Amino acid sequence: MKRRKQKKWHWEELRIAFQKRWRNLGCSMWMRAYNEQRTHQGRWCYGKTPRQTWEDSVDLAKEKMLAA
Repeated sequence: MKRRKQKKWHWEELRIAFQKRWRNLGCSMWMRAYNEQRTHQGRWCYGKTPRQTWEDSVDLAKEKMLAA
């Protein structure tokens, strides 16, 4: 009886681990598509993807940084 419970718990743990893995994989795939493939509809993005907008603005942000 004890062995059967241990086996059941083991499979439950594996099932949960695989669910988390698939959920994270799906989420990361969605984030990659959202940030790198789809164009942004924001006001100052001019049809660029969010990642392109971010990369273009890094130099501007460095110029505007104030010395502390």
